[in-house]
Amino acid sequence: MGHSEGGRSNAIAPGWISGATDLRPIDHTQHPAGRVGRPDDIADAVLYLADAGFVTGTVLTIDGGMTRKMIYAE
Repeated sequence: MGHSEGGRSNAIAPGWISGATDLRPIDHTQHPAGRVGRPDDIADAVLYLADAGFVTGTVLTIDGGMTRKMIYAE
């Protein structure tokens, strides 16, 4: 089989990301990480994937653990 040069394909699945400062305490405490995500959290993930040359076919879930918790406060 020959050598194939191909691109990498990765994705980011963001959770609740906010730059707002008027969120309620419960908005933060319901996340296992203890806070709502910030835009910098996504930027950090993008930088990681851009530099991770051996990572491909990956979806990074950046949601502070909410996917695992699956319980949201009203």
